[in-house]
Amino acid sequence: MSKVPVDIAQKNKILMLLPGYNCGICGYARCDEFAGALIRKRAPLEKCRFMYQEMFQDDLAKLQEILKETKIIPEKEKIVGVLDGYEADIILKPLPEEESCRETLYPFTREEIKVGEIIRYRPLGCPIIHFARVLDENHGLITVHMIGPCHRLDSEVEFNFKDVGVCMVGGFEGIIEGELPRVGETVRFLPYHCMMQKVHSGVVVQLEGRRAIIEGIDLKVWAPPVKG
Repeated sequence: MSKVPVDIAQKNKILMLLPGYNCGICGYARCDEFAGALIRKRAPLEKCRFMYQEMFQDDLAKLQEILKETKIIPEKEKIVGVLDGYEADIILKPLPEEESCRETLYPFTREEIKVGEIIRYRPLGCPIIHFARVLDENHGLITVHMIGPCHRLDSEVEFNFKDVGVCMVGGFEGIIEGELPRVGETVRFLPYHCMMQKVHSGVVVQLEGRRAIIEGIDLKVWAPPVKG
């Protein structure tokens, strides 16, 4: 079986951008072996965990461009909102074993809201009524999982909820699918559970691996919609 020839200059260029720890976590003993595996398409870039740490983000971006230019990794597919036709940078998925992204809400009501309660509310700027389960309450801010609407009011099963009116969505927490942003970067993202499939924008304030907290949420996206 003949070996696939490797462009030495290209391999060295890739090697210069890898961390150089020779840790073996990727499945190869040394980074130069991993670089050769990348060129031969025998290993995905994600196998190198260190590349996705914040300190290597500049090198990661350069390495991804090299791999795209040489068709080793494909161009990323566009993520487009269904309702507005805007392009998103990432999709935000729920944390493992959770039903939706976590949301931080600022309720405008003075009524006490307790952990475990089901609330009915409308996010400021959104035309859809939501239902959510309260996971945490902290000085008036609440963290929730969305569980509806799903025609809750028409259900034959008794459904108890507290109506809290309009709430401002302050933040989302979930797992990023797509190219990792930097902390402090403003991103356009599509919450995986969004019923309107509308692109949101916000600032990445915390990033641990692919787990992110995005705050300063806005439904206005200052970019032209994608043309089909």
